[in-house]
Amino acid sequence: MEKGPFSVEWLAQSSRGGAQAAARRPRSPPGGTGSRESPADLGDPGHEVEAGGGGPAVPGRPRTKFSAAQLQELERSFREQRYIGASEKRRLAAALNLSQSQIKTWFQNRRMKFKRQTQDAR
Repeated sequence: MEKGPFSVEWLAQSSRGGAQAAARRPRSPPGGTGSRESPADLGDPGHEVEAGGGGPAVPGRPRTKFSAAQLQELERSFREQRYIGASEKRRLAAALNLSQSQIKTWFQNRRMKFKRQTQDAR
């Protein structure tokens, strides 16, 4: 009897081998190209991950370090209004040379910081 991918012998062998058998079997996702390389493996500079980071691994871009002038303008805008509108987000992004998603994320994080500060004060 042939040991095909769905035979009883093949299933028994693969279950006994555990991780070793899984490592020997090349698998590709259904409908995929069969490539198991991640964007980081391909040398894509937009997907580099720092080694030894203590936080959660979020692929994409490195942590943004805001300048003092950027922070001053963001804080001023936050004091005026805690929730930023689309037009103000576009204006700030252009004025501070940041993306709109960076502005949005900064406001989300700042609201959480504000919430923690007000809860701690009570």
